[in-house]
Amino acid sequence: MQAKDLQVDWLKAFVAVVDNCSITAAAGQVFRSQSAVSMQIKKLEECVGRPLLNRGPHHMSLTPTGEELLVYARKILDIHAQAWSMLRGGDLLGKVTVGVPDDYAMAYMPKVLNKFSRLYSGIEITLVCEHSTALLPKIERGELDIALITRDRPDRGDLLFREELVWVATQKHQAWTREPLPIAVHELGSRIRKEVLVAISSHNRAYRIVYQSPNVAGQLAVAESGMAVAVLTRSSLPRSLKVLDETHGLPKLPALEVALVRSQKSEGSQAVDAMYEQFIHALKHD
Repeated sequence: MQAKDLQVDWLKAFVAVVDNCSITAAAGQVFRSQSAVSMQIKKLEECVGRPLLNRGPHHMSLTPTGEELLVYARKILDIHAQAWSMLRGGDLLGKVTVGVPDDYAMAYMPKVLNKFSRLYSGIEITLVCEHSTALLPKIERGELDIALITRDRPDRGDLLFREELVWVATQKHQAWTREPLPIAVHELGSRIRKEVLVAISSHNRAYRIVYQSPNVAGQLAVAESGMAVAVLTRSSLPRSLKVLDETHGLPKLPALEVALVRSQKSEGSQAVDAMYEQFIHALKHD
């Protein structure tokens, strides 16, 4: 007789495929082979009795049944994670090294760490604050267990939310009125730098780079000094700076995709599993 239980592993695979729009990317997220994830989706569809995904050569979408199940799947996985935390949290020991850019650290890490520290008092956490382009190689080398990063490609990690980029300057100095426009940019190779330069170039406005740094503190200092117009994530915006837009002669900037990545070396660590689940629970937006 066919089992009618919705297995947690099947639901994890299903949610991962939906979030990544790819079985290949989902496989990396749940640490299974592509064929194993495909089999889990097949078993879930057989259990439900209806297709959950519309599969095309270049596109994947949810069927009506898939859309309905997704809501419950997220709730089930959330409750499962909370129950596991309650039962094992006090006994769980270990170390977790987390990488996060400084602007994301200030905006989002308190929300992650507040509950985690209460559930898992026996886990030692090391927090490394560097820009995404520095964190990714460390994940690949296994020097970090988990990192919250700005995506450099669509299939990188587990998408959590989108972060708005904004132009900023002080009202007092009005750096946006100068020609050519003085701008502060991020480090070479960063996604933010690329998006800023593409946007300003396509706007046909003359500009000159007067400052570059990967650190939010440096961007804030330059903007506050009146030296240049800077670009910040919305979450790191202080009240002292003015947000600029098209009315100031500046183009709208695209939102960044913020994702969670995990090292292969950390596979099997219950401490890292717990931290990963807490990131998902605290920060993932539907």
